[in-house]
Amino acid sequence: MRERGGERINSSPRGMGSGKHIWKTFFYRSSPNTLKPPKEFICPVSNSLMADPVIVSSGHTFERNSVQACRNLGFKPTLSDGSVPDFSTVIQNIAIKFTILNWCDKFSIDCPKPLPLDDAENLVRTLMANSDESISELADDSDSNYMKLTHAETELTQRPTHFYSSSDDSLLTTPLQLATRPSFCSSPSSSEIEIVNPNSTEEEEEEDIIVKLKSPQVFEQEEAVISLRNITRTNEESRVSLCTPRLLSALRSLIASRYAAVQINSVAALVNLSLEKTNKVKIVRAGIVPSLIDVLKGGSPESQEHAAGAFFSLAVDDNNKTAIGALGALPPLLHLLRSSSERTRHDAAMALYHLSLVQSNRSKLVKLGSVQTLLGLVRSGDLMGRVLLVLCNLGTCNEGRVAMLDAGAVGVFVDMLRDDELNSTGTLENCIAALYSLSHCGLRFKGLAKEAQAMEVLNKIERTGTERARVKAKRILQVMKERNQQEEVEINWEKVLDLGFSRARTQIL
Repeated sequence: MRERGGERINSSPRGMGSGKHIWKTFFYRSSPNTLKPPKEFICPVSNSLMADPVIVSSGHTFERNSVQACRNLGFKPTLSDGSVPDFSTVIQNIAIKFTILNWCDKFSIDCPKPLPLDDAENLVRTLMANSDESISELADDSDSNYMKLTHAETELTQRPTHFYSSSDDSLLTTPLQLATRPSFCSSPSSSEIEIVNPNSTEEEEEEDIIVKLKSPQVFEQEEAVISLRNITRTNEESRVSLCTPRLLSALRSLIASRYAAVQINSVAALVNLSLEKTNKVKIVRAGIVPSLIDVLKGGSPESQEHAAGAFFSLAVDDNNKTAIGALGALPPLLHLLRSSSERTRHDAAMALYHLSLVQSNRSKLVKLGSVQTLLGLVRSGDLMGRVLLVLCNLGTCNEGRVAMLDAGAVGVFVDMLRDDELNSTGTLENCIAALYSLSHCGLRFKGLAKEAQAMEVLNKIERTGTERARVKAKRILQVMKERNQQEEVEINWEKVLDLGFSRARTQIL
């Protein structure tokens, strides 16, 4: 009898008449009839395996209709850790959904079915009525409760099989069905069992880290996050293999740790994990963004530096941009543009650049009054090139252009171009591009550009600037000249109106 994790493998051969050995492999669990799923697969409200998991604003994951039922009935449950979830935003958690489906497939368990809204509301009403019994108490008794809902019909008993128990009756349980022979078993003709699992090392490494991450001992938590940070610093394969929902769930709680060393190394390890493209969406959907936002707001300077880098990395993926903005990352990122750390300012600015590539975040930034902040940084010469990138993005939407005109952006850009304050070719091109975006504002732009004496500056750039800058300067000059030609033509508006009324009356008659 050998043990592997929480499973037992009976490898005792039985002699047969033919002289061949037949090896029977069984899996045994602590429960005689059910297999308990990982806690992160269970909805905290329904206590059942989730079929349609979603992340809410507070970073918790629930069954979708559990959230909707709580919303409909105005119920805010108190979870096992004492926290109260925020249901204001709901985002589908695809990563955990597929992890649950893979887990069900691995153990030959029927996939869960979505919880009907009526059942969810009845359950929430029961929770509301039982004022003496909190969600935390229900969660602690999940062994007996998590399978009681009739909607799912997912009692975690294995499907019927043709396997039979071993000769050790004291260990008799319902075995798992094995569609194919386990990869760690040898061929039937071998004289002894050999356990061979190519993924065992990675799984054991992940399990060791997770156990320590969840340890109540702070020194073990610190040891685990430092180890995770070192492993993922250069090893790309480890970044992918270790970025699992279980590890991310354990890491999320430590990002909020009050112990500086634990928090710093947790966020740094997360940055390393986020460097892999396949991990970026997983991390956001694991509910880590709210914890990172808290670090931006109140973490140590070094933790804030790593958190800004994490948002820079995560915002590169188009699938994350809207979610990160909706969860509230924009205000603290704006605030960190004035951080004392140059690296923090740089990463915050680049995160804002990538986030502002989508319209919803551009609108949020304008409403936050970001234009004044960004122009102030441009005037001071700090982060000029990166801040101009964000302003270029804001200039692609009407509300952004209006806010920039109101804040005096035309004069700021023209003065920069005139005084040769731009320290690189790229910064000059970004400045002229931002000015060009404002040229779409019609007569108001023309008046402000004329007041700033932009014609002279633009003519100089058209002659001596880079190719990209010359093209933009030429287009702005064309816009301004077209406006001038239109103004030179005197129009008798009374005559035009009279003529229009006359034509209209003729058509009616």
